[in-house]
Amino acid sequence: MEDTININVELQDGSRVTLEAPTDMGLSVMEVMKANELNVPAICGGMAICATCHVEVLQSGELPEPSDDEAYMLETLPHATATSRLSCQLKVKPELDGLVVRLMPEA
Repeated sequence: MEDTININVELQDGSRVTLEAPTDMGLSVMEVMKANELNVPAICGGMAICATCHVEVLQSGELPEPSDDEAYMLETLPHATATSRLSCQLKVKPELDGLVVRLMPEA
């Protein structure tokens, strides 16, 4: 299907799963992971105020810059890396095809 992309998620045990995500529904990476029953708390529901959907981007094309709110939340995380993002802030678009993210432990 041409209106979908693949997102690869590395789980905390090191295994990877590939998720198919529609590009025409305005979903976030977090919503796709939750829809596939991955363990993503996402307590705030995608408002970028809890950071419980934290992922480390392992491979991607060009990503949009984090918003000020996202950057602030990432700065508060003890496990944040230079490639950390909040999955609720990454919208599913064709440019994200092949994205590889690692689920990060809760703070």
